[in-house]
Amino acid sequence: MEAHNSNEDFAVGCILSIKTTLGEEFQGQVLTFDRSSNILVLQEGLNSGSGPKRNIRLLKANYVKEFTFLGQGEDPLDLKKCFIDLNNLQAREDSAIRQAELEAERFGIGVTAEAQSIFDALSKTLPVRWDKTTIVVMNEVRVSSPYLPESVVGGTPAANERVRKVLEFERKRLQTRSAGQ
Repeated sequence: MEAHNSNEDFAVGCILSIKTTLGEEFQGQVLTFDRSSNILVLQEGLNSGSGPKRNIRLLKANYVKEFTFLGQGEDPLDLKKCFIDLNNLQAREDSAIRQAELEAERFGIGVTAEAQSIFDALSKTLPVRWDKTTIVVMNEVRVSSPYLPESVVGGTPAANERVRKVLEFERKRLQTRSAGQ
């Protein structure tokens, strides 16, 4: 088999062995190639014995280091042979929604940019969440506006001290950053 490295050879239905610029190697059948976006759409799992299940991979063509033409396959877009695993699709959607909800909980509503920066700094080393405009650390320590070390209440003395130190450090960092601008 002859190795190629030209986008001109990405014809629908071709089965290719591909090496990427990131060192990954795989085989797939070309579903389509979009020249305007330089995206190659491949169907993997042709010989995996996984039955009708296939993976679809979108790959920027400039990440293809080289490829080898392995042959011409059947029409990959034949609707009679297409299979969508709805359970897997639903599980992936549920997972993405849960992840988006978790990420959304990290943003305070009705708080200043400074309060959000303090929350972000605390979240790097401690479990935190918002309770309206109050930062709750380790489900016991609460930091209320104006988010000063004196605003820290609740929890054990050691937890309080840890939160105060992070708070003081972050406030100094924010002041240094704003003074430099």
